[in-house]
Amino acid sequence: MSAPLGGDRLTLDITAEDRAELEVITAAATLALRGPTTDAATYDVRLTVGEHARLRWLPQPLISAAGSNLHQTYTVELAATARLVLREEQLLGRADEEPGHLVSRILVHRAGRPLLDQHTAYGAPEPGWDGPAVLNGHRATGQLLIVDPRLDVRRDPVLLGEGTKDGCAVLAPLAGGPALLATAVAPTTSALRELLDEAHAQAHALTR
Repeated sequence: MSAPLGGDRLTLDITAEDRAELEVITAAATLALRGPTTDAATYDVRLTVGEHARLRWLPQPLISAAGSNLHQTYTVELAATARLVLREEQLLGRADEEPGHLVSRILVHRAGRPLLDQHTAYGAPEPGWDGPAVLNGHRATGQLLIVDPRLDVRRDPVLLGEGTKDGCAVLAPLAGGPALLATAVAPTTSALRELLDEAHAQAHALTR
């Protein structure tokens, strides 16, 4: 969708009730564009997953076009026996253009307790966002969060794609529950998807 534009306020509320299974996808990428105002657009996604329910959130990438200004927030509430797959992919700028300003936060609670609270920010005026300590020149970045009571997460973090020009990812357990988080950077969205798919396959191998 060609939205949100500067100043827009968009909210999605999605609930998977007890024992339900729900998969949410999109037909195309979401494109954040410059709007009639310089005010930041907001895109809030609220996900609730009940007992023994499963939610797969697998949209196409979000593209941060030049001049855009977007604050995106995921707020996730999981029951103790809920299962979740959440994939977030971001492309910073279209072909041969600088990205807009993109701020994203993922806040997840499981059984009423914090599981993940992660904040990222890219594009001007953020300092050092494209430097070697953050994206190292890459323009595609993303995360894959897997929460599943069947996961065996007693393992060290795993580095994927080390030493290649096609980006890299790290798959690491979270301290607050049976959960794994993959974070990846890559030069293109296709390379990013390959890394996140590899992380998903490794996580799937750990389910009992």
